[in-house]
Amino acid sequence: MLDSALILDATLLPAMMIAVLAGILSFLSPCVLPIVPPYLAYMGGVSVSEMDEAATARRRVLITALFFVLGLSTIFVLLGLAASTMGRALLQAQGWFVPIAGIVVMIFGAHFIGVFRIGFLDREVRVETGDRGGSAFGAYILGLAFAFGWTPCLGPILAAILSLALSEGDVARGAVLMSVYALGLGIPFLLVAAFFPRMKGPMAWMKRHLSQIERASGLLLWTVGLMMVTGQFTAFSFWLLEQFPALAYIG
Repeated sequence: MLDSALILDATLLPAMMIAVLAGILSFLSPCVLPIVPPYLAYMGGVSVSEMDEAATARRRVLITALFFVLGLSTIFVLLGLAASTMGRALLQAQGWFVPIAGIVVMIFGAHFIGVFRIGFLDREVRVETGDRGGSAFGAYILGLAFAFGWTPCLGPILAAILSLALSEGDVARGAVLMSVYALGLGIPFLLVAAFFPRMKGPMAWMKRHLSQIERASGLLLWTVGLMMVTGQFTAFSFWLLEQFPALAYIG
């Protein structure tokens, strides 16, 4: 059996904190947030107005949203497994690979901050899934398609988290990291599905501030990249242990 202390410890916590924040920022990205209500309504086989007014419609949407999140989580966990497996194979080369990955992540961050623009990152690639609305299975398929197809919009943030998973060099830890990212991205979908009338105000506010959110995403990416280049994740882990000694007993 896997030793939980090896999977979850203070050295992984900084990456998990970044992963969940990255998932939330992915949800708030300009190519995801604006389409959330119609996308959820389509998956549930209802109209946006029905989702706004009828509790039964929201329950139906919530069920399909749950399967949607399971679909995208499936892909992200598989990506985490693949990245960490590759990281184990490249363990001897991590001394130079991780800093190079960090530099790439910093470039993505500079794009989002607005220092410069990378053309292909401003385009979306979506996977057509046919008429899948109204069923749990269809929502699961849409979740798989979402994880694959909403690129390169999610690509830079996802690449940063995959780089962290790769640097872990442990399959289980990589899967945990991507699971946390999937939670950060998926839970907001479930909250909107369950509380759509109450979420309309906050979502409208977030839509008005998408440019600031994008710059915040860029700052997060740039900081993650810098920490990868300089090796500060280890230092941050030791700082966490010094500040919160109880973390040493996790697992």
